[in-house]
Amino acid sequence: MAVTDEAIEKIKEMIVSGALRPGDRLPKESELAADLGLSRNSLREAVRALSLIRILDVRQGDGTYVTSLDPQLLLEALSFVVDFHRDDTVLEFLAVRRILEPAATGMAALCISERQLDTLTSQLEALGDAPTVEELVACDLEFHRSIVQSAGNSVLCSLLDGLSGPTTRARVWRGLTQEDAVSRTLYEHRAILAALRDRDAEAARSWATVHIASVEQWLRTTL
Repeated sequence: MAVTDEAIEKIKEMIVSGALRPGDRLPKESELAADLGLSRNSLREAVRALSLIRILDVRQGDGTYVTSLDPQLLLEALSFVVDFHRDDTVLEFLAVRRILEPAATGMAALCISERQLDTLTSQLEALGDAPTVEELVACDLEFHRSIVQSAGNSVLCSLLDGLSGPTTRARVWRGLTQEDAVSRTLYEHRAILAALRDRDAEAARSWATVHIASVEQWLRTTL
């Protein structure tokens, strides 16, 4: 194991064990290096690496702190990596989304509030029956994000939020080239919303699967 990796592992162990908790300030560099049996250089590199993935927060003139360790904060690193996807991996992102998002939609059916349902209804009504492709895709992103958020699982929400970006261009492309893409998307959105209103988790899950699979199937055929 590289020296820096060893330093990262030791700091990680302190956080996992509870010796360092969210919001805690790390001991002085010289003290921590001595306690962990590390050189100050390797400790400094480990701190730099952990700050990049939002585990630590280095505040100039104040010290280094453990972040809140909130899932959304930590998963920003995933979003950064996802931004470097290649076009030939879009199908893989869609496949993962097809696995996760129906589960989140089914969960949402059991806990989404009437107020949230009314907001989703208003958004779909405001979109009308003949939106532009750009308007439809923007609504599509917000529609699914709102549903996943209402499921109450911050980790699942952050994962799906990170995965949605690479599929945006495919959604626009489909809207521009597939004849019935707009009407089909609107129909599927309304079906998902109806299932949520009925508190029918299985129907909500099934419609979400159909909705995502239709984009995946179209892209697979096109490619």
